Amino acid sequence: MTSLTELVRSHTDLDADDVAWLQLLMADWQIIADLSFADLVLWLPDKGGSGFWAAGQMRPTTAPTAYVDDVIGTFVPVGRRPLLDQALAEGRLVREGDPEWRDEVPVRVETIPVRHRDRVVAVVARNTNLLGVRTPSRLELSYLQTAADLTRMIAAGRFPATGQRSDHADSPRVGDGFVRVDAEGRVVYASPNAQSVFRRLGLNGDLAGHRLTDLTRSLVPSRRRPDEETLSAVMGGRAHRDTEFSTDGVALIARSIPLRPEGEHIGALVLVRDVTDLRRRDRELITKDATIREIHHRVKNNLQTVAALLRLQARRIDAPEAKAALEEAVRRVGSIAIVHETLSQAVEEDVDFDEIADRLCGMVSEVSATAGQVRIERRGSFGRLPSETATPLAMVLTEVLQNAVEHGYPGERAGSIEVSVRRTGGRLEVAVVDDGRGLPDDFTLDGSTNLGLSIVRTLVESELGGRLALGPARAGRPEAGTRAAIDVPLE
Repeated sequence: MTSLTELVRSHTDLDADDVAWLQLLMADWQIIADLSFADLVLWLPDKGGSGFWAAGQMRPTTAPTAYVDDVIGTFVPVGRRPLLDQALAEGRLVREGDPEWRDEVPVRVETIPVRHRDRVVAVVARNTNLLGVRTPSRLELSYLQTAADLTRMIAAGRFPATGQRSDHADSPRVGDGFVRVDAEGRVVYASPNAQSVFRRLGLNGDLAGHRLTDLTRSLVPSRRRPDEETLSAVMGGRAHRDTEFSTDGVALIARSIPLRPEGEHIGALVLVRDVTDLRRRDRELITKDATIREIHHRVKNNLQTVAALLRLQARRIDAPEAKAALEEAVRRVGSIAIVHETLSQAVEEDVDFDEIADRLCGMVSEVSATAGQVRIERRGSFGRLPSETATPLAMVLTEVLQNAVEHGYPGERAGSIEVSVRRTGGRLEVAVVDDGRGLPDDFTLDGSTNLGLSIVRTLVESELGGRLALGPARAGRPEAGTRAAIDVPLE
């Protein structure tokens, strides 16, 4: 789907400030669509004056749509829709004309000029499916009156507002709770949902006639309110802002949109939403996350204890093979402990694997027989990986690096190992390339009895669902080092 920015760049002469204004409008036009019971389409005038481009579309949640298909990116030449031409040329709301018929549905079309810095930069077409129209209730009349005030503000360049707003992700919508207040902040009309929200706060009776700011102060303890200035600005309908407050049992978000259709403040639209359950779930998630991090921390501590016990046991054994086996076990346990340590510090259940990989490279380099002689470097980024991928991958990387160091650099031989990483097409490709002595002439992966390679193969193929390949670092030159290639899916 073509974006607003792409259409502006390709087909219009609007500047960055105009685009920012249109984006502000589109951020809030779900409210206007719902209040109008109509679809909204944003039309941008072509820079050559030949017509209009559809750059945005919003369907109402309160009425049937007038558009079955999306129209974004379509072009309408001058003369095809005279109401668009008229709104652009005259800079006024245009409501004249007979309904259009679309797929056997009558649609009333109105056009609203979008004014910015004393010029019309776009036109919004409001399309009402007349099959859904019936004798309006008091709620619907209040919706329509508020929509009319907002559209006049758009035509006059007074909406959208550029003032401060906290942009709650849970910002209320029209259906959550609708309150219309007058210029003094008294409730003129409140929807049934808004009544329910305030009754949960402790209101007995009707909202109508109350000063919303004073009523809220009487229902919400001062310790649970935001600063008084914000409360007055929002609940009094004096500022385009939103705020959140609560009692001991109810949490509420309120948002106000001041109404100034002719320039003078006549009141405001205040939307309210009960977010008690959302906040309870937020607290549960925070508690769950803290519990998960604590579990990872304890698992890490237990693994470190196991590693310490194995290390103590290794020191008491004289048999070289048994000592080496225990030291390998210590390294394997240590690689898993690093993953759990990282997870214990993370907010989410995925980790930055680059940090883990760098620590594993350092650990293998330091504890190997050629400590300090073999340099290990990483190129590329693993990125963030889920824990179910990170744990087996850490084991795989440890084993591959350990094999490269132990078998590629006998004695005191120095060298370098490169871990190259690439994420592409939903897969993770890792190559561990050393410049050691290479693989034996008769080596095959299927015929290998090395425990480390058996662990790697099992983890890559069974746990990670990937592929493992082992061969010369340079084709045709088995003595020039070894290359281990690991390819695993990320999804």
